[in-house]
Amino acid sequence: MAKAIHAMIRVLDEARSVAFYQTAFGLTVADRLDFDSFTLIYLSNAESGFELELTVNKGRVEPYDLGNGYGHFAVSVADVEAEHARLTAQGLSPRKLVDFRNGDVSVAKFFFVADPDGYQIEVLQRAGRFQ
Repeated sequence: MAKAIHAMIRVLDEARSVAFYQTAFGLTVADRLDFDSFTLIYLSNAESGFELELTVNKGRVEPYDLGNGYGHFAVSVADVEAEHARLTAQGLSPRKLVDFRNGDVSVAKFFFVADPDGYQIEVLQRAGRFQ
C-alpha cells in the first residue's frame, strides 16, 4: 500500500515562503538540499509525518503560472474560527469562513488562504473525514 509522504510546490523566494508556512501552519525546515540549479526545502511539524517540499529554482525571477486548474494544499486544525482570527491578525488575509453543507448536513467548515506565490491552502475544521 502506498503512503503519502510529501507534496511539492515551486516558490520564488525561499525565506518568504518558509516564513509564511512557519507563521501560518507551524511548519519548520526538516531538511534542505542545495543543488547547483535548485534547492529543495522540506517543511513539517509534529502533527504529521507528511511534508511540504518547496522547490526554489535558482535564477528564476518571474512568478510561476499556476494555470487555471484548481488545486490546493489542505490542513486540518482544532479550531478553524480561532485560526481564521489568528491568520487575520498576522496580516495573512484569509478568505471568508465557509460552512459547506449538503442539504442539512454539514460537510466541512473551512477557509482558504494564499501563500506568497499564490498557492491556495484550505484550512479545515478537524472533524469527520478531515482529521
